[in-house]
Amino acid sequence: MFDEALLQRLDADEEVRQTGRSAVLRRAAAEYLRRRRIKRTAEAYQRAYGAARTALDRELTGWADEGAWPEK
Repeated sequence: MFDEALLQRLDADEEVRQTGRSAVLRRAAAEYLRRRRIKRTAEAYQRAYGAARTALDRELTGWADEGAWPEK
């Protein structure tokens, strides 16, 4: 359910008048679900690899300064 004020604002939009309220709301719902999926995937990667990445960062700290590049 949408409140009447929101529906009035939605119906006043030019794109809604051209394509229809249902089309705009379908697209908005699909975009919302796409963003949620991306967020869940990013959170899953963080849970899976975040701790490992932190441990690796600690293990490799300082090694960048130890490298020597061959002179040409």
